[in-house]
Amino acid sequence: MVRVITIEREYGSGGRDIARKVTDRLGWKLWDQLLTNEIAQQLECDCRIVELHEEKRDPFYYRLLKSFMQGSYEGSLNAPRMKIADTDCIREVCERVVKSAAEGGNCVIVGRGSAYYLQSRMDAFHAFVYAPVEHKMRRLMSEGNTESEALELAETVDNERAAFIKQYFGVEWPDRHRFHLMVNSAIGEDTAVQLILDGARMFEKQQAQSQPPKPQVGVG
Repeated sequence: MVRVITIEREYGSGGRDIARKVTDRLGWKLWDQLLTNEIAQQLECDCRIVELHEEKRDPFYYRLLKSFMQGSYEGSLNAPRMKIADTDCIREVCERVVKSAAEGGNCVIVGRGSAYYLQSRMDAFHAFVYAPVEHKMRRLMSEGNTESEALELAETVDNERAAFIKQYFGVEWPDRHRFHLMVNSAIGEDTAVQLILDGARMFEKQQAQSQPPKPQVGVG
């Protein structure tokens, strides 16, 4: 039985809105902003700090400084007392929260590496939402961005996500074979939602059919 749906997405594809609609249709719990809030609570920091580091690598100069500090005597003494909400720390907490959410079941999880963390779960269905560049630009411009800003956002955010996945999972984003369904949101949000729901049901049916029959218990 499918108890978890993860939705990875290209920036500007509308994946977040599609995830919300899928959640509403199922009556499940949506882990999107809630995921950010939970990470911030566990790290005792502002949500905006978490948002700055989610699905991104820290800048090279920061990684270099952190490596130096961890290798120094003073850094090793201070590290246990320092609460630093950087990408490494946020990723570790995120993994715990995502896996805990999956254990609870009946949830839709948006991005944050969830499809990669939950690859081994047989009750998880993984979808990837993408769109043509012009479609993403129109959506981003409708949110108040200029044409040049929309193009830059569409390119840079996905590049950051690709670098994040490469660093922490060692694969080229999105690594298509990890997803059960790839959906082009240009077909319309409602159609994309229906495809994901239908895909999850078909996957669930396939899983049930592949289960070995239970042994019959004789009576008498």
